[in-house]
Amino acid sequence: MKTTLMAALALVVALWVFAPMAMAKDKQTKASKEANEMADDAMYQPVVYANQNKPGPKLVVIPGEIKSNNASFTEKVTDNNIADFGELELGKANFGVLERGDLGPMLDELKLAANMGDKEGLAKFKKGKFQTTQWLVRFDILKAEPVAKVKKGGSGRALGNVLGAIGGQGANIAGAVVGSAEAGSAAGIWIIGMRYKVIDANTSEQVATNYFEQKMEIGSKGGSFMGISSEKESGVTLDSMVQRLTQQCVADLDSKK
Repeated sequence: MKTTLMAALALVVALWVFAPMAMAKDKQTKASKEANEMADDAMYQPVVYANQNKPGPKLVVIPGEIKSNNASFTEKVTDNNIADFGELELGKANFGVLERGDLGPMLDELKLAANMGDKEGLAKFKKGKFQTTQWLVRFDILKAEPVAKVKKGGSGRALGNVLGAIGGQGANIAGAVVGSAEAGSAAGIWIIGMRYKVIDANTSEQVATNYFEQKMEIGSKGGSFMGISSEKESGVTLDSMVQRLTQQCVADLDSKK
C-alpha cells in the first residue's frame, strides 16, 4: 500500500514538473508560428501597376504635410517617410523620379513655394539639370486618428471564491484553479486618409489630385490559467498602412499616364 502511494506521488510530481515544460515548448512553437504570420501581414506587399510598362514623365516628389496631430502617428511616420514611399512606388510604376537629395537646400524652398503657389519660387526649380522637369508630386496625410476602441475581459475569481467558500480540500483546490482563469481582448480601429497632388512647376497649377482612406485594426488578446499566460497582438503597422495608401495613390496616377 505504501509503495503504491509513493509511486502515485512520484507520478504526480513528475507530471507537475515536466508537463508544464512540455506545454511551454508547444506554446513557444505555436507563438513563433503566429508571430511570423502576423509579421508576414505587415511586410511590404508589392503591387503590379496597370501601365508600368509605359514610361511616365520625369518628376520630383516633395515632402507633403501631415495634418494629424495624433502623437502616436507622428512618432511613427514623418513627411520624409511618405516621400520615400512615394519615390519607391512611382519608380516601380515607371515614372522618371529625380532624386530629392540632388536638390539640397533648394528642397525646403521648393516645398514652401509649392504650398504657397509662388511662381517665382518654383522658377528656381527650372534651372540647371532640372530644366526639363515639369511636375512636382506630394502626398499629404489629411486624417490619421483612432475612431473606435473596445475592451472585453473576464475573470474566474468570483466563481473561485464561491467554490472556496463551500469548504473542504477538493472545493478549495477547485476554487484556486477556477480563480486563476483570466481572459481579455481589445480592438482599436484607425482611419487614415491620404491625398496626392500633382503640381505644374511652371505655373504652380494643381493639375491632378485624389484622396483615399483605409481602415486599420489593431487588436490584442490575452489570458492566463494556473500561472500560464498568453498574449497576442495583431494588425498592420501605421507606416505599412501609409505605404499601402501611397500605392493606392500611385495606382491612380499610373492610370492617368
